[in-house]
Amino acid sequence: MDRPAPETFATKRDAEVWLTKKEAEIIDEDWTNPDLGKVSFKEYGSDWVNERPGLRPKTAQLYEGLLRIHLVPTFGDLAVNGIKPAHVRKWRKTLLDSGVGPVTVAKAYRLLKAILNTAVEDRMIKENPCQIKSGGKEESPERPTLTVRQVFALADAIEPRFRALVLLATFGSLRWGELAALQRRHLDLEARTVKVVGSTTELKDGSVTIGPPKSAAGRRTVALPEIVISELRAHLDRYTDDRDGAFVFLGAKGAMLRRSTFTRAWTKALKGAGLSGVHFHDLRHTGNTFASQSGATLRELMNRMGHSTTRAALIYLHTESERDRKIADGMGRLAEEALKDEDQEGSGT
Repeated sequence: MDRPAPETFATKRDAEVWLTKKEAEIIDEDWTNPDLGKVSFKEYGSDWVNERPGLRPKTAQLYEGLLRIHLVPTFGDLAVNGIKPAHVRKWRKTLLDSGVGPVTVAKAYRLLKAILNTAVEDRMIKENPCQIKSGGKEESPERPTLTVRQVFALADAIEPRFRALVLLATFGSLRWGELAALQRRHLDLEARTVKVVGSTTELKDGSVTIGPPKSAAGRRTVALPEIVISELRAHLDRYTDDRDGAFVFLGAKGAMLRRSTFTRAWTKALKGAGLSGVHFHDLRHTGNTFASQSGATLRELMNRMGHSTTRAALIYLHTESERDRKIADGMGRLAEEALKDEDQEGSGT
């Protein structure tokens, strides 16, 4: 099939050079058919999400929202092969300048890059126009870490049915969805452990689904301190049905635990405990910090947190490195004082 060149050439020699390059690309199977990339980004992006196997409902919901709100308004009518690096740079800057959070912008950029990586694999484009260094890196602000006293003040201030929830989130380093999916059979109070095998996902239509944890590493067994076990015993006796499959934590009206119905109790408890700006997830962050301060190794932290990579666990070991520097400084002062004493004795003073 004959195809016209994308431009006219000043000389016959220029045309021959262009044709020779194209023939070499075809021989090397490196030629990109320009017709394939003429599909609109809106169509290709939507198909890309629908064709992803095994997407968790919340992830599919996230992708759909990022596409609809942040990608399609800018790139939707462009052909996939019409998106250039300059378009991507301008789009990202416009989002940030308009006040869209940097974390959201990073997620949108990663999704755009993933979609266009597939376009490269499909030979629709020759290279990915997403070329911003660290464009997909999330720079989340440092979250607060509570003290032990603050954790118990919060547990004292919250509705009694949620007291054990606060303590288990902290000292078990459990996520919200893992707590909401927790059943009586997953607790072994004699062994002082909680088994994490599932997690809830709340969708925008109000439904709640229960599925496996975010990753294989999320399926784990976490040991608990005795102080939490006694609280769990009291909670189970008062609020949880005797059935093995009964959910440990429920809303005030006996329905499955949801963030939307829990928010009011959480806000009231923060006020009662004299705290502000604390998110529920900060309890897990606090518990991870406590585990690190208790001497947990990198692998132990990863297992406890349910992470398969070292990146998140290293955040908490950073705290320990600061403490270790303080120890080293103290040792240095002891050495300096000892040497000073020896010098004074040697000089006879």
